[in-house]
Amino acid sequence: MAARLGLSLPQTRQFDIGRDVPEVARTAEEIGYESLWVFERALFPDPATQGLYGVPNLPWPDLYRGVAEPLVTLTLAATATRRARLGTSVLVAPLHGPFQLARALATLDAASGGRVVAGLGTGWSLDEYAAAGVAPFEERGQVLDEVLDVCRAVWGPDPVSYEGRLTRIESAVVAPKPARPIPILLPAFSKKALTRLVDRGDGWQPVATGGADQLAAQWRQVQDFAADRGRTEPIQSVARINTRYSAKAYDGADRQPFQGNVDQIVSDLVPYAEIGLDEYFVDLQDGTRDAEELKDLAAEVYTAARAAGI
Repeated sequence: MAARLGLSLPQTRQFDIGRDVPEVARTAEEIGYESLWVFERALFPDPATQGLYGVPNLPWPDLYRGVAEPLVTLTLAATATRRARLGTSVLVAPLHGPFQLARALATLDAASGGRVVAGLGTGWSLDEYAAAGVAPFEERGQVLDEVLDVCRAVWGPDPVSYEGRLTRIESAVVAPKPARPIPILLPAFSKKALTRLVDRGDGWQPVATGGADQLAAQWRQVQDFAADRGRTEPIQSVARINTRYSAKAYDGADRQPFQGNVDQIVSDLVPYAEIGLDEYFVDLQDGTRDAEELKDLAAEVYTAARAAGI
């Protein structure tokens, strides 16, 4: 059941980003966390014109008001750490120009000594797509494919040449290059996404919801599909754990997975860890008031998880 453990960085509005991100990153690395993660939420529509995840009338959580930009957050963490990998889960790739995104990731990887892990997805917010102005929401899959193409081209040897729907690179030197090939993690929510993951990605990035049995079945599906398509390279696997922390145990009948105190969160994590994914990272922002509480909680969760054999 041994697995790597990671921690989400503070990005939400209760934190002082410039002060707290480096401090939490440094402390997390000292505790033993092997990776640090960010997510992307570009805006909070008020009033909401679309439900959360596109589900009608499902409210957006207040936690999404004022989420710090993910690559800036990772850059702050990179300056304060030496070993921890720096991951996105997820970066909504079609909200970014493909060339600019490829350059930013390459520069961050070069600056951090080869520690970037690029978890990319298509997102779901119509408002974010309208604000970004890169491409229509209906073209999100095509744009993600172009981002993957442009990243491989830009990160590869010079001279770089590429021509796509959004991006045209004449023969050019594009630097800096990543310190090593940047792993790309992708979701597998649909047959098309699963095919993209197996054919073009380095790893899978699920969210641990719906129960450990469901996640285990999804992982078997990914592995079986990869075997059917003749893939021989192992697929990396990194699961996101969204928690709802409370200092006291949550004893309501409506308790959700990873809701409650440290013991409840870790006991929920154990069956997920038994699936055998490479890594699990916990987001502890929901329920923490400030960076000091987040650091203390991160230490408690790490110690309890390791004591539980994770």
